Amino acid sequence: MIVKIWDREPVQWKLELELGGDAAPLSLRMGEEGRTLVVALGAEASAETARRAAAKAVKAIRELGARTVLLDAAPAVDALGADGLAALIQGIELACYRQPVWKEQKDEPFTSYLTGTGTLDAAAVLRETQAIVRGVCFARDLTNRPGNLLTPELMAQAMAEAAEKVGVEVQVLDEGQTRALGMGAFHAVGDSAAHPPRLIVLRWHGGEKDAAPIALVGKGVCFDTGGYDLKSAGGLKTMRADMAGGAAVCGAVLALAENRVPVNVVAVVPAVENRISPDSFLPGDVIVSMSGKTIQIANTDAEGRLVLADAITYAIQKEGVAKVADIATLTGACVRALGFTTAGLMSNDDGFCGELLDAARRSGEQYWRFPDFPEYRKMIDSPVADLCNQSSDGCGTITAGLFLEAFAQDVPWVHLDVAGTAWVDRPRREYQTAGATGAGVTTLYELCAGMAGRS
Repeated sequence: MIVKIWDREPVQWKLELELGGDAAPLSLRMGEEGRTLVVALGAEASAETARRAAAKAVKAIRELGARTVLLDAAPAVDALGADGLAALIQGIELACYRQPVWKEQKDEPFTSYLTGTGTLDAAAVLRETQAIVRGVCFARDLTNRPGNLLTPELMAQAMAEAAEKVGVEVQVLDEGQTRALGMGAFHAVGDSAAHPPRLIVLRWHGGEKDAAPIALVGKGVCFDTGGYDLKSAGGLKTMRADMAGGAAVCGAVLALAENRVPVNVVAVVPAVENRISPDSFLPGDVIVSMSGKTIQIANTDAEGRLVLADAITYAIQKEGVAKVADIATLTGACVRALGFTTAGLMSNDDGFCGELLDAARRSGEQYWRFPDFPEYRKMIDSPVADLCNQSSDGCGTITAGLFLEAFAQDVPWVHLDVAGTAWVDRPRREYQTAGATGAGVTTLYELCAGMAGRS
């Protein structure tokens, strides 16, 4: 899939956007010319509406056999400026995404040409947006890989290869190095598998030399069986996607580096498998985390918060970060609460939470902040350890977030639970395809870009 600024190439189809009128947003109709498709944006168009409209139209045109299309961007650009143009590009390219397959298959190329960009520096918008889209597609590709093709070591290799191409510093800590750091929570999970764990650290030095970086910490459980608290057969089917948070932070850093955003960012991805073996951790165990806090294991399927706890501690103690944003497919409770279109959000800092929500408004993703009332913290108390890894009384999404907050110390922290939005069997947005969505990449990019003054 290629999007280009109009350069007089012949096209098969034309795509027109229509603002206002009585037509429902995202409705399609054929234009007066036989090869023109008109899509309505509604009377009050937003960037997200433009993103969805472009995706819906391009999917329809591809189904009609088109290989090229000319899109008149003027209505979206006139109404929304650069945000509208960026949304159109994202909608087109993400709608054309195809997940990797391991069989002989040829995907016909598709090219979109943009016109009507007005006085905007359309080429600059195109360059920045396509880098973001590449970050999203990298996250989708990685998350769509089957578990046997994405062990912790293979994930580290894939991230390192992509990062080095755009000037991101890479460090991969092996099991000996992480054990020496005292990462007991990380190893409680990672030691259950024959494929040893890896701690992947990506550093983008785009800002002032002495400025403390922001940490993006992504859950990297390459496959989650649930351990001895084994998941159901149905629950296991999508557990290759339990590393979607790790893929998201990598995708965001790749886009930041490719666009040379002037900010310092460190991504930390604790890559493990949660399996069953003679060395697997057990319900009732008490483990010691890197922070020194002890954790009682109530459920071995609440493993993501264990590896994230040590990764957050690593970011604070070893990388000296100023803020921490973690992202994870953490709880089924979040899916039950918010479904497949909205992710959960928790934070210990209203200002930082506001920055995240501002970034989400720019990205088009939806987040809902959960409360953190004192009584919820009592639900992860343990009689024998500092914390328990499972709530004693429900509120699973909230208590999982509060568990992580205990390791953020006094550092501003936000937590994103993308359990419902990182993977969709049936797309909920026109620019999605079945499988991995790349949830979080654009919001984390916008968060860091906003901190660099590029909002």
